[in-house]
Amino acid sequence: MSGSLRGVLRVGLTGGIGSGKSEVARVWAGRGALVVDADRLAREVVEVGTDGLASVVQEFGGRVVRPDGSLDRAALGEIVFADAEARRRLEAIVHPRVRARAADIEAAADRGTVVVHVIPLLVETGQADRFDVVVVVDVPEDVQVERLRRTRGMTAGDARSRIAAQAGRDERLAAADIVIDNAGDLDDLRTKADSVWAELEKRAASA
Repeated sequence: MSGSLRGVLRVGLTGGIGSGKSEVARVWAGRGALVVDADRLAREVVEVGTDGLASVVQEFGGRVVRPDGSLDRAALGEIVFADAEARRRLEAIVHPRVRARAADIEAAADRGTVVVHVIPLLVETGQADRFDVVVVVDVPEDVQVERLRRTRGMTAGDARSRIAAQAGRDERLAAADIVIDNAGDLDDLRTKADSVWAELEKRAASA
């Protein structure tokens, strides 16, 4: 459902790994956005005691569980990263639960709120049409690689593998209503985020 039908502006915020979308979300949260982070929700829905975790264990076995009963994300990652079919099985468990939780959070938003859904795989999962506005944080691949090496300690090869596992840059740009170029520094990104926020507030006022 379009957010305009219930008086909120629904924004899908995405970008490749290391693009800076989390920083954009932080800026907007400070301006009053209701931020719904798909990665955070994906962790919540498989916490200890959830039916999500039970379903993951049923699908992939006890090898993905730590001694304390929590999900062993590294072990699960080794299974699904190199196996597209295993990844689809995991997504079939996690994604519907994440969307249901996100819908619950959004339902509590006041009229006129800008609701920002931070979804790394927005394009890959075909969700662009679910939002009033899709914002893509764009960055050249070489810049992504350098940032991932510096901030996450990845090798260049690992960084490029992670980038290749996501939608291509052109695919994301084709889905964008607004593009934030993050080839510059952090101050530049925050300035651009503020500029786009002003536009989003205008759209929310007429939602």
